[in-house]
Amino acid sequence: MLTAPLPTSVDQVRDWTWERFQPYVEELLARPLDTHSVEGWLKDWSSLQALLWEWDSRLQVAVTIDTADAEAEAALERYVAEIIEPAMAGDQKLKEKLLASGLCPSGFEVPLQRMANAASLFRESNLPLISEGILENKEYDTICGSRTAIWEGEEIPIEQLKPLLQHRDRAVRERAWRMKMDRTLQDRDALNALWTRMHRRRKQMATNADLPDYRAFMWKELSRFDYTPADCEAFHQAIEAVVVPAAHRILERRRELLALDTIRPWDIEVDPYGQAPLAPFETGAELVAKSQSILDRVDPELGGQFRIMADEGLLDLESRKNKAPGGYCTDFYVVQRPFIFMNATGTHDDVQTLLHEAGHAFHAFASHKLPYQGQREFGSEIAEVASMGMELLAAPYLEGSFYDAEEAARARIKHLETQILFWPYMAVVDAFQHWAHTHPEGENPAACDAEWTRLWERFMKGIDDAGLEDARANGWQQKLHIFTVPFYYVEYGMAQLGAVQVWRNALADQADALRRYRGMLALGGSRTLPELFEAAGARFAFDTETVQACVELMENQIDSMLKTLR
Repeated sequence: MLTAPLPTSVDQVRDWTWERFQPYVEELLARPLDTHSVEGWLKDWSSLQALLWEWDSRLQVAVTIDTADAEAEAALERYVAEIIEPAMAGDQKLKEKLLASGLCPSGFEVPLQRMANAASLFRESNLPLISEGILENKEYDTICGSRTAIWEGEEIPIEQLKPLLQHRDRAVRERAWRMKMDRTLQDRDALNALWTRMHRRRKQMATNADLPDYRAFMWKELSRFDYTPADCEAFHQAIEAVVVPAAHRILERRRELLALDTIRPWDIEVDPYGQAPLAPFETGAELVAKSQSILDRVDPELGGQFRIMADEGLLDLESRKNKAPGGYCTDFYVVQRPFIFMNATGTHDDVQTLLHEAGHAFHAFASHKLPYQGQREFGSEIAEVASMGMELLAAPYLEGSFYDAEEAARARIKHLETQILFWPYMAVVDAFQHWAHTHPEGENPAACDAEWTRLWERFMKGIDDAGLEDARANGWQQKLHIFTVPFYYVEYGMAQLGAVQVWRNALADQADALRRYRGMLALGGSRTLPELFEAAGARFAFDTETVQACVELMENQIDSMLKTLR
């Protein structure tokens, strides 16, 4: 045990400088390590990591729930300036101590592999660049979070234009789409300048780490032991061969149902059967209550965990001005609670987003039970199986919570169609990142526009964007992952294959599929990626055969549900 107990709340350390933390690091560095002491030593280190990581998470939450909060921004900037670099340097020394000992507590084999990988990547010269990156991410969120539009005389966040894309009047949809895009394009110069700075910093980090490019750097940073860039390219090819034609079939059916000559970008969200848009909820409280009903039926224990989050104020769901875009689930490691952030505006997509983030939250709750912080870390590939798997496991319970039988069928069809349409878009985003960070011209925004356009034309068939070339070329700037979490996107595509396999099992036996899913959650990051997929009842593969089997299942289910609407 540490001689001086660590604080048990982030509130106790908000004003600390690094000098207050340093004695804890020094004590761990000085303590002898052997087979009898290593487990206690690792638990003490885990407690220190949990405190620092929760502090970081709470600061990130504060600046995303209100991008105009000057006090929160100042607190983050102080943390970046005073804590991040010495904390990472201390963490590196502790990694080196454990690795040099040759010791490995039971169940820590895979985390130790990640630790060795991270230690080999560490360069002190990159610490200031990491700090710069955190502030650049905040700049991106601030630019995007400030976007508003005037609709019917009222100033609203542009996120609140999304429901209008489901309006049955095509002119209204087009007006809303163009208004959102016009406002987005106003930030083009600012984001071009930010991208150039980001790209140069990332390239320098790779150079400092003696790696040929930033893709190689991120492959190590993300501990991608189980697949290669070539595997990603093969996945892109499988999507092009199998999914692009399936997506085109979906869009062609939509075009025929809407009696249109072509599908324009503002025709993607409207109900093709002439029904009013699904209106699953009006307020955040209603979204929580109805989601609670679903999750209680999926599994009472998981429903109980969601209730804890609602009761403890760990859900920030509704869109508002000066709120950062997107959605996420983060973890408060000391109090062992997850936190969900999103921008709900009353659409079915919001329901899916909350179920998705709830899957992440359940993963966090399960991993809290593991003894070491390294086991509570897991790659995005399996994290997204948890989230996308929950979307599909919860789907049978949409009826009776948010919808009647017909509405539930519409929602489920839309969900499956959206998942199929997602894979080609994912391929665009992932292929763009591979190109941007392995080619010198990747720092040039004009070249980025051209490459994004080329990839869009390769994968995104069936959407007529003639005359909208500027908006199409600007698409890479609208994807926050490219700016704030580089190379984090292919995981969604891989995980969706895993989630569909979990769902396939659930169609045969929902209880057994849920049991295996929860068994995977409980493993955290203590196993290899193929082992975690196997625990969930899936195979870690993304070849043409696997993609084909999943797409066929999804299309067959869509066809079956379509019969209930005809």
